Amino acid sequence: MKLEVVTISESQRVQNDIIGKIRDLINYKNLEPGDKLPAERTLSEKFEVTRSNVRDAIQKLEFYGLLKSIPQSGTFVANIGVIAMNGMIDDILRLESSDFKSLVETRILLELKTVRLASLRRTEEDLENIKEALDAYKEKALSGEDAVQEDLLFHLAIAKASGNSTINMFMLTITPQIIIDFGKYHVCNIDQAVVGIQEHNDIYDAIKKQDPVLAKQKMKDHFKILYQYCYKVE
Repeated sequence: MKLEVVTISESQRVQNDIIGKIRDLINYKNLEPGDKLPAERTLSEKFEVTRSNVRDAIQKLEFYGLLKSIPQSGTFVANIGVIAMNGMIDDILRLESSDFKSLVETRILLELKTVRLASLRRTEEDLENIKEALDAYKEKALSGEDAVQEDLLFHLAIAKASGNSTINMFMLTITPQIIIDFGKYHVCNIDQAVVGIQEHNDIYDAIKKQDPVLAKQKMKDHFKILYQYCYKVE
């Protein structure tokens, strides 16, 4: 376990170093907002790192909107101005990995909004997708198997039904780490299965009735145990 932590830390350090050097290229006028970024191979040779290191750094800057890849054309510096870009890169370099409590708090805030929007905007197709995910969770949970993935697919189906692509993207972004943390901290167990199924049913019924107030309350009830649990994990 210690070796893994060291490896991840070193990878993060290299990635941040590359991001800092890309920022320097922009500050020293080698690159301007709107310019095309040099090829991965060129940057890897210039920075004396692997191409995969460069690719990871570029993908991180793309995620935050500071770079933009255009198929068949290349990767370009966002046209947002040097001062704003410097500030955003400084913030990115100061970011730390999300702790479990922060992740849970973020998820709850997002989902209280998504379930309300889903109850207002859901289509019949959305309803079918939510029900399908609910049934898959129910079957897995009652059989005594780990149903974390099915549980989260239910919540992702609700996010999709919200009709808000940005919220949906955020949910997709944090879901992999949620799956890892739930397993790490043993959040879900068979004793919670029956209660969890009923809570999922209640949320689904509220969305089906298109009652945003009830849907939000049922989601809040559903997260009560999880919210209390996350404060026990340090």
